[in-house]
Amino acid sequence: METKILQPNDENYAYCASLLKNGEVVAIPTETVYGLGANALCEDGVKKIYEAKGRPSDNPLIVHVADFEMIEKLAYVNDRARIVMENFMPGAVTMVLKKKDIVPSCVTGGLDTVGIRMPKNEVALRLIRESGVPVCAPSANTSTRPSPTKATHVLYDLNGKIHAILDGGECKVGVESTIIDLTTEKTRLLRAGGMPVELLEEKLGKIEVVKSSTVALCPGMKYKHYSPKAPVFLFLPSLDMQAKIIQKYDTYAGKAVIFALADNVSSYKDRTVYNVGKNAEEYAHNLFDYLRKADKEEFDVILCEGVDDSGFGLGVMNRLIKASANNIIK
Repeated sequence: METKILQPNDENYAYCASLLKNGEVVAIPTETVYGLGANALCEDGVKKIYEAKGRPSDNPLIVHVADFEMIEKLAYVNDRARIVMENFMPGAVTMVLKKKDIVPSCVTGGLDTVGIRMPKNEVALRLIRESGVPVCAPSANTSTRPSPTKATHVLYDLNGKIHAILDGGECKVGVESTIIDLTTEKTRLLRAGGMPVELLEEKLGKIEVVKSSTVALCPGMKYKHYSPKAPVFLFLPSLDMQAKIIQKYDTYAGKAVIFALADNVSSYKDRTVYNVGKNAEEYAHNLFDYLRKADKEEFDVILCEGVDDSGFGLGVMNRLIKASANNIIK
């Protein structure tokens, strides 16, 4: 199978929509990361996602929609869901709701709930509209690898496994959506991500944080994620964080790289540093791209500055903790 990167024009929208309608998979851009899309109502198409990614079948998929009518067809919409829809959609937030029978169990990992979001990306929205079907789309990468934020990232991981990648340029947010559970009495945070929890709390009130579970309530809760080839060490924010990173760098026998915020880059002098941006939002945007870049440049170890876990920082730290496999230095 030849995998083609396609530009978003009328002909390619029609082609990709026909692939989706006929049970094939297509990589699509969103504002968060590239997704590997299939018709959410077609079990054969959904199974091809699991096959292409090497993804465990009990790991639920998020369904992407183009309008509120699609949401009503897929799930039971409660008052809090309407608040999210009216205030934050389209956007980098996924709602977990009680599913309707139309949603196959292979999409939900056998659960009676489904995660739904409306991407804030015109390429994705147009493709969903043209296909006329809801599209389930986990990140378009090999499972456990860093998520793709460029079409070339998708091609590197999935070349020969899918027909097409619809190229929407670089993803604006750079980390996956924030996932909230609206099926319980209190709103619960299942995964931090591209929408700060503080924004959601302005409309929904206090949101509880759920720890990882042996049952995957949503993507990213149960299995290894976001891992480059090189080991990652995460250094938690502290007064001597930079000194600890320098010590680790200088005593490491192999080839090391430091992920540092812009204001801290000069502290590392002539050591190899990737400038991840001036704040947590820019760190989120650059993180997966830089993890892949570090792999390409064959570093033996990646030393990452941590950030405060507020705003976009919560999503960044979630990804760094997983990427580091808990190699955390306080």
